Amino acid sequence: QSKISCKGETGQNLSVQYRQKTETNFLYPYQLDAVNQLKNGCILCGAVGSGKSRTALFWYFKENGGWIDKDGYSPMRSPKDLYIITTAKKRDSKEWLGELVPFLLYPGDDGKTRFGNKIVVDSWNNIGKYVDAEDSYFLLDEQRLVSYGAWTKSFLTIAKSNKWILLSGTPGDSYVEYLPVFLGNGFFKNKTEFNREHVIFSRYTKYPKIDRYVNTTRLDRLRDRILVNMDYTHDIVKHNEDIYCSYDIQQYKFVIRNRKNIYKENEPIQNAGEMCNVLRRIVNSDETRQIKLLEILESHPRAIIFYNYDYEREILLNLGYEYGTEIAEWNGHAHQPVPEGNKWVYICQYNSASEGWNCIRTNCVIFYSQNYSYKMMTQAAGRVDRLNTPYDELYYYYLKSRSGIDLAVSRALADKKKFNEGRFVGWNKSQVSYNVAKKENRQAA
Repeated sequence: QSKISCKGETGQNLSVQYRQKTETNFLYPYQLDAVNQLKNGCILCGAVGSGKSRTALFWYFKENGGWIDKDGYSPMRSPKDLYIITTAKKRDSKEWLGELVPFLLYPGDDGKTRFGNKIVVDSWNNIGKYVDAEDSYFLLDEQRLVSYGAWTKSFLTIAKSNKWILLSGTPGDSYVEYLPVFLGNGFFKNKTEFNREHVIFSRYTKYPKIDRYVNTTRLDRLRDRILVNMDYTHDIVKHNEDIYCSYDIQQYKFVIRNRKNIYKENEPIQNAGEMCNVLRRIVNSDETRQIKLLEILESHPRAIIFYNYDYEREILLNLGYEYGTEIAEWNGHAHQPVPEGNKWVYICQYNSASEGWNCIRTNCVIFYSQNYSYKMMTQAAGRVDRLNTPYDELYYYYLKSRSGIDLAVSRALADKKKFNEGRFVGWNKSQVSYNVAKKENRQAA
């Protein structure tokens, strides 16, 4: 490891540390340990930016008889075809193809490598195209198998005739989220058997709601059997700062009391989701939040900003133009690359850009508003937390207020849970729970 002192755009001295592997190793020790533990049907679990892609490719390379170390390159013997299923953004950016280069596995125009095997990189939306593949390897990146939908059904078909592993930084918080992987490994015949042996459903709901799990010792044993954790630690210092902003208390109290949408000519609010969206818009649109954002940009001229809603995007674009900085964005409206200048902001929508890409040109991420999902917030923070980042320190700024809605979202994220709109509002078909409204009024006052 070597340290280089350089000067940033804002004038401060930065200690830039380049974390490089020694010349005798192709992988870091913790990556090599993971390769030795991996087997068919495992989940490679590592923090965002820990190098899961290279580790998974090395496992495939080793499984097919190849090896790379200080003594040189040993090619594969009769390699099998490789299918890499990832996010659409990662596929389009050709990030996986770059990872294949050190293994001399870059595919040609016909999709085949110099060894004659085929390599396909595609998105999860197209996983159904490969259900007929046999005797091949599948690397399933940024795993999406958290329900029993079309992707899971395609995966289960693929798992019967091929070898596979999954890559994930956040594999699951509950047992049911591991169900597709349990089925793919043959631990259970089907979902019905899993529910019969391990799930107790609530008796007092109109829809299937899991009340608790039974025989969890077996489930823990099965989960530990398939999880391969990468013991990834590095010396980067992370600064997580909550930046509190004001909000219009009178508007907030009006919506709580009258259940009217002030952005739709005071039409009655129909459900809990709309209620939370109106409250969040009141909070997120406040002028003080915009001022705080500009103050942060004064100290960090290059920053990634995450947001949730379209009205936030309009605010951020207008601020960027007024601030006189280069603007690029990745969302449902535009897919632009990260700027390369000395002063820029990269505006990203959580659902579109929270995973599948990385940036080492900045060490600052600003969360203009918090997302309801802990997993999505973790993935978004990992865009700058990479193995090859030249920074010793990373800065994460969370813009929030002391309103009830912001505090409730923060509590859910702190507990690593997804924010529940219905529980927060206490919605009872026709009215907001009196107790919740009374609490909100007290907090607003």
